[in-house]
Amino acid sequence: MNGVIVVDASVALKWVIEEPGSDAAADLQGQTLLAPDLWLIECANALWARVRRNMLSGHDAVALFARLEGAPVRTMPSQLYVAEALQLAADLNDPVYDCLYLAAALRENGVVITADGRFHEATRGSLLAERVRVL
Repeated sequence: MNGVIVVDASVALKWVIEEPGSDAAADLQGQTLLAPDLWLIECANALWARVRRNMLSGHDAVALFARLEGAPVRTMPSQLYVAEALQLAADLNDPVYDCLYLAAALRENGVVITADGRFHEATRGSLLAERVRVL
């Protein structure tokens, strides 16, 4: 795939946690990847949730997060995209934090790759559907 790929936290987590889609997520790492800085916050929260459910130790979660911080993703300030994300959220009836990735893809002339089926479904039937692809 050529061009800018915006990855969301659902994809990035697959780089450090083995689950369905991890191989496909790993294959993206050779591409030009971008994400709003929210991706790291969402990943940290998902790792914390695994600690809370006794699926990871706190130490392991911190180590996995360190790996994510070193991932080949150009991290952009969310502030660049938040106004557009709000408009998209209103239009799609989907949370702003999901639409932040789509706003980044639109602004940077790229596509979002996600493992979040609900987010992908929110764009189905809209002109934006071609900008959101499932991993």
